Amino acid sequence: MIPFDVLSLFFVASLALGAAPGPDNIFVLTQSALYGRLAGIVVTLGLCSGIFVHTAAVALGVAAIFQTSALAFTALKIAGAGYLFYLAIGAWRAGASDIADNKQPRLPLPKLYLRGVVMNITNPKVAIFFLAFLPQFADPVRGPVALQIIALGGVFVVATLLVFGAVAIGGGTLGGFLQRSPWAQAMMNKVASVIFASLAMRLIMTER
Repeated sequence: MIPFDVLSLFFVASLALGAAPGPDNIFVLTQSALYGRLAGIVVTLGLCSGIFVHTAAVALGVAAIFQTSALAFTALKIAGAGYLFYLAIGAWRAGASDIADNKQPRLPLPKLYLRGVVMNITNPKVAIFFLAFLPQFADPVRGPVALQIIALGGVFVVATLLVFGAVAIGGGTLGGFLQRSPWAQAMMNKVASVIFASLAMRLIMTER
């Protein structure tokens, strides 16, 4: 059993990490601005599902492979960057898309959820971060470390839901303005495309 004071410290640290500007919360912001609050929340759920995958990887020791194997790290990095470039191209081509007729384009929720999952699990830096971060709050004296890692991952997900949920609501408010302005939505699509492309380049340039 992890002591309450340790969990509290971990929760506060997780909130701070979630609030720090990064690829994931920027991703939530752009998606909720383009497609609405619900879209941002669904993307957040996808990202949190990816967190569970990384947590399980740390608990099972799989994440260590990406820390020690340059080939595995590079392969996952290229896959993630390729997906971001794919999103960038789609956003650049999107335009205003019938918004003047009050028919706001909406991606299916499962597709938005999948975007969040893929965005998270194809970033090897997240796997390595979890490998370095979670074990600091685990102690073999308290019992099986793997179970402690899973519990910490659950707490991290709660913190992420709170922070990214707030980002989604804020982005949805921006989206309300976009719905009233075809030009603004077209520009937001272009901005989102540049952001996705920038995140892809950043991922390509990251090193272990």
